[in-house]
Amino acid sequence: MNSNPTESRANAHQKKPLLIIVMGVSGTGKTTLATSLSKIYRLPYIEGDEMHPKANIDKMSAGIPLTDADREPWLELIRTKVVKMVEEQRKDKHEKEFHGVIVTCSALKSYYRDMLRGRRKTTVKTEETANEEAPSPDTLPTVFTYLKGKKEVLLDRMARRQNHYMKANMLDSQLETLEDPEGEENVIVLSIEDSTEQQLEQVKEGLSKLEL
Repeated sequence: MNSNPTESRANAHQKKPLLIIVMGVSGTGKTTLATSLSKIYRLPYIEGDEMHPKANIDKMSAGIPLTDADREPWLELIRTKVVKMVEEQRKDKHEKEFHGVIVTCSALKSYYRDMLRGRRKTTVKTEETANEEAPSPDTLPTVFTYLKGKKEVLLDRMARRQNHYMKANMLDSQLETLEDPEGEENVIVLSIEDSTEQQLEQVKEGLSKLEL
């Protein structure tokens, strides 16, 4: 049995490039899982929140939930940046055989996830996305790893975090907005109460079963 997750992943999917999005509400451990996946699969990692425009960060820092109009250009910008990164990987003769990117993003609504899959375009253009076309979903298959957990566990985790703009009292808003992705294509569901090692094994197993 092949114990190398990178080789297993590449062999299973004919070395297709892949966008893996680690999703869930705040406090689920997205960054921890994403950095571990990045290391194991030797793929670059993007913290989706770092791509928010300043206006979005200012609103969240003030405890004001973002609207769909705030999120759409951000989501399209993530998709566009990732596709360009994979294109650059393919041009690099010294790059590894397997291409792709790991991204953390809450991706709370179904249509947000469709934007990240490249299936929908934003109706709200910004300076960053004004001249960009949303890449086709066929260009880069997308897998979501959904970190799922109980509210009381999430509240406890968020209460321990320091110097983060997402406040614990905004969790209710996120949970109300969340549209459970279970049942959608290419979604791997993980429990936040499992260890990172257990989650990694479940992602490896889930990827091996997907037809991309």
